[in-house]
Amino acid sequence: MAAHTPAGHQGMTNSMLGFILFLASEVMFFGGLFAAYFIARADAPAWPPESLLTPEQIADGVKLELEVVLPAISTGILVLSSVTMQWAVWQIQKGNQGGMLWGLFISLALGLIFLVAQLYDYTQLHFRADDTIFGTTFYTLTGFHGAHVAGGALFIAVVTVRALGGQFTAENHEAVEAASMYWHFVDVVWIALFTVLYIIG
Repeated sequence: MAAHTPAGHQGMTNSMLGFILFLASEVMFFGGLFAAYFIARADAPAWPPESLLTPEQIADGVKLELEVVLPAISTGILVLSSVTMQWAVWQIQKGNQGGMLWGLFISLALGLIFLVAQLYDYTQLHFRADDTIFGTTFYTLTGFHGAHVAGGALFIAVVTVRALGGQFTAENHEAVEAASMYWHFVDVVWIALFTVLYIIG
């Protein structure tokens, strides 16, 4: 139910307020994951902690190395999808349903490409989640983010189906804005992850 506001003023609905609080809880969730990562890194003798590899792991070809090129391309794809998602919001704010649909379709496609690229990148790595704290923190951080991207893609897909049914107008498009906010959130989290794991790391 929408919150009552004086005539001529557009207030925030209870559902949007609840969604913003949900995003705040997600910020704290990832904040905890980042804190755990930095604590593990500070406690390690070196980073990556190759000295912690056992002779068996070394014999199995375990290497604590990350490939940067594909994740960098994926970062560009995700940032672009955030731009197209915001463009979809701007279009429906002007009452342009066609423009909104194109923005939603492109954002969804780019999000799915990002997920496929991340899964492919996993197959190219020479370590698993149980190969030292390096593997554990890497797969935990990127895995949870990937799950959030998948959830965001599902959110956009639902909004797209509703948009195809003509449910959004310039005056009523709260779900599109919520999907955009969530997508910007996963974008910002990934930029932080890419910086911490691939550039600083």
